[in-house]
Amino acid sequence: MSEILRLQSVSRRFGGLQALRDVSLAVNKGEVIGLIGPNGAGKTTLVNVVTGVTPATSGAVMFDGREITRVKTYQSARLGLSRTFQIVQPFAEFSALDNVAAAALFSRPGEGLQAAREEARRHLVFVGLEAQSGQQAATLTLAMRKRLELAKALAMRPKLLFLDEVNAGLNSAEVERATKLIHQLAADGITIVMIEHLMKVVLNVCSRIVVLHNGRLIADGQPRDVMADPAVVEAYLGQQYAQRVRAHG
Repeated sequence: MSEILRLQSVSRRFGGLQALRDVSLAVNKGEVIGLIGPNGAGKTTLVNVVTGVTPATSGAVMFDGREITRVKTYQSARLGLSRTFQIVQPFAEFSALDNVAAAALFSRPGEGLQAAREEARRHLVFVGLEAQSGQQAATLTLAMRKRLELAKALAMRPKLLFLDEVNAGLNSAEVERATKLIHQLAADGITIVMIEHLMKVVLNVCSRIVVLHNGRLIADGQPRDVMADPAVVEAYLGQQYAQRVRAHG
């Protein structure tokens, strides 16, 4: 597989807080990677660094053959980097359709509104919100807003898609539905890096797991190997969960 993303000794400091510490990581095209770790480990900061929200303090980020360490968010979007946000904040007064169309226009400013809306309809169909296309985003349920967030990310035509806790706050049926969508995206060849606390989802969807703890990368490998790593067990999983995984492995 060919490489699409590389982080080389990436660090990010916020005043006295070292959020990322010399993180080196490579992502290959077509991979589905689970990015896990305790709260405050640096997971969202890593996504922010790659997408230009908070540039790295030191180190380099390469994407699809070019350095993007200092690019702005709009530039990263137009290069093919897209993301969802853990806390979804759609344009509340916009319809679901126009929320997605706005994302398409953001990543491709030369596109006309009609074309953007036509593309938005396709993505709303994919995520199961076709019936809500004319509904104000503020009136959607949390599960619907999560799916709207995914549709917005897809409207940016990503080569690499970051999913930041897309299942947070969802019930088991909604999680199952979201997991099916992720499987479909992976089957379509979109490279995915997902921040996720539901280990059942991670083990179901991801071919590889990367673990951050206190801003450091402490594990990177096949799911079952990472689940058995003593450092990961101590920092995040706990002995009881790790034993259950091994028992059902």
